Amino acid sequence: MKVVDMHCDTISELYYRKEEGKVFSILKNDCHIDLERMKKGDYCLQNFALYINLAVHERPFEYCMKLVDLFYTELEKYEDIIGIVKGYKDIEENRKNGKMSAMLTIEEGGVCQGELAFLRNFYRLGVRMATLTWNYKNELGHPNRIWEENGEAFFEPEMEYGLTEKGIEFVQEMERLGMVIDVSHLSDAGIEDVFRYTEKPFVASHSNARTIASNPRNLTDEMIKKLSERGGVTGINYCADFLHDWKKGEGALSRVEDMVLHMKHMKKVGGIQCIGLGSDFDGIGGNLEMKSPEDLPLLEMFMKKEGFSESEIEAVFYGNVLRVYKEILH
Repeated sequence: MKVVDMHCDTISELYYRKEEGKVFSILKNDCHIDLERMKKGDYCLQNFALYINLAVHERPFEYCMKLVDLFYTELEKYEDIIGIVKGYKDIEENRKNGKMSAMLTIEEGGVCQGELAFLRNFYRLGVRMATLTWNYKNELGHPNRIWEENGEAFFEPEMEYGLTEKGIEFVQEMERLGMVIDVSHLSDAGIEDVFRYTEKPFVASHSNARTIASNPRNLTDEMIKKLSERGGVTGINYCADFLHDWKKGEGALSRVEDMVLHMKHMKKVGGIQCIGLGSDFDGIGGNLEMKSPEDLPLLEMFMKKEGFSESEIEAVFYGNVLRVYKEILH
């Protein structure tokens, strides 16, 4: 079964190894994702996000540019295995030639520092999807609220503060350019603003259903329904904390059965057409039933067991996301 995964943080993980002077390679490594395991998992396309933490990186734009360089430096070594895509026709061409595809994305709109020129230049460098925020307020908008008490993290929906005026300009420019808007990590109010100020389909690349797991990183039923009506997709996130509400003291485990539970709910609310995959590999820790791309057949088998048809599984694994990319990517 072909696989399209809308989100992983593998490039950033490889860059950490580079900074530490360790041996690293996109071909084979000890991260969740490498090219060898993607090939075993029958991957069609992997989105490679450039993840930037504004609380850590004092010069986020420069740091992001280093990640862009690593993406190209590593993937260009293996152009016989995987091709970098900048338009939908590139995906089709790679499939025809028996190659996988890689799409460059950004996880933190703050790297643009509110400059539309920076956004356009990232587009020229091949970025074809971006989140507006990560976990911190930036020039574009607000995430949902996160705070810590006694070492424990707490989350709360942000219903008041959404996109800034600059954020509205950005999403409209992203639509014009042909860059996919990604609302994962954006506040509830911000997601409403994206619906209000845009017209085309967009995605939540790695977000689940809030009715099933209450973390505000997940989408409400209303969001899922409206996203589906817009023609968008949300990618099932494999992170245990976004899959299940664990009680204190329980050992969190990312389980395939919970992923399918979210899919069933999303199908009921928005239809099968709004569901995709967004693993968050190399951005999540903890215990995982699916530890790498070669484990995706576990999910396929469980979906079959739970009554999903072959065409529905194909839609979730790759068809729905490719439909959005075909419409958005120039």
